[in-house]
Amino acid sequence: MKVLVTGHGGYIGAVLAPFLVRGGHEVTGLDTLFYGGCDLFEPEPVEALHADVRDIRPDELHGFDAVVHLAALSNDPLGDVDRDLTLAINYRATLDLARAAKDAGIDRFVFASSCSMYGAAADGGGPVDERAPLKPLTAYAESKVLAEEALAELADEDFAPVSMRNATAYGASPRLRLDIVLNNLVGWALTTGRVRILSDGTPWRPLVHVEDIARATLAFLEAPAEIVAGEAFNVGADAANYQVRELAEIARDAVGGCEIEYADAGDPDPRSYRVDFGKLRRTFPGLALTWTARAGADELVSAYRRAGLTFDDFDGPRYTRLKRLRELSEKGALDGALRWR
Repeated sequence: MKVLVTGHGGYIGAVLAPFLVRGGHEVTGLDTLFYGGCDLFEPEPVEALHADVRDIRPDELHGFDAVVHLAALSNDPLGDVDRDLTLAINYRATLDLARAAKDAGIDRFVFASSCSMYGAAADGGGPVDERAPLKPLTAYAESKVLAEEALAELADEDFAPVSMRNATAYGASPRLRLDIVLNNLVGWALTTGRVRILSDGTPWRPLVHVEDIARATLAFLEAPAEIVAGEAFNVGADAANYQVRELAEIARDAVGGCEIEYADAGDPDPRSYRVDFGKLRRTFPGLALTWTARAGADELVSAYRRAGLTFDDFDGPRYTRLKRLRELSEKGALDGALRWR
């Protein structure tokens, strides 16, 4: 299968694109390269196009069998800075790309969505499944809800979009992110000797290793259209729902000799959700998601140490998406719409 992976130069894409190649697929990446050179270690090369996903036309997609769409403004703080821009890139550009893919005769469109759309779903009991009411609390989560709804409307016998509601990612990647919870906690522990929590530690988060996201993506690409078309799947494992304070303990134990520190007043984080992954498990019984948070924390410690990660690296723009985009904008490299000048 010939697959276009948008956002192949990002945190997930730098792991996922080579994983698909090893799975036997012909992969072309597409990325605007905001994070080019921000490497923890050398990325595996794949054939790639340097382009903004907002500009892709149907004639540029001819010859591909599938699209894996990762490209997005990738977390809540970015959305807080500019809601309209987040919706433009994460929602409207997603819909335009899906329409272009459909017009080009591509029949499989795998969309990287997010469990963050459940928002504050911990109240009232157990984990939520794909039928639960969506409660997006941020522009980022709202953009994913809107994109999913639009993609489902495009589904027909010739076009099979599927939405991957990924749990919060973690794990080593050439294009590391330190603005996601486990990666961040391990970074605090290793570079400061403290595990710093920016809430009271009680919020729930489901986690999934970046390599397991790649495994699930491969399954969605290869699945019969009738079981995925227009569907959304929570991507993760039932055992991987954690409270943030549990993740802090895992980070502390992985590094050793650290103290856990609650920042400021330890206010509760309104984003708290436990997630049910039964639909994924039932639909893909042969799909094995193999990583645990403890194994991932150990992997991160090893990767950080090999790279010589310092506190200046941890606190700087290299591995934090909002800080990197601000740096590029302040240097005049990007305009107000996040386009290269």
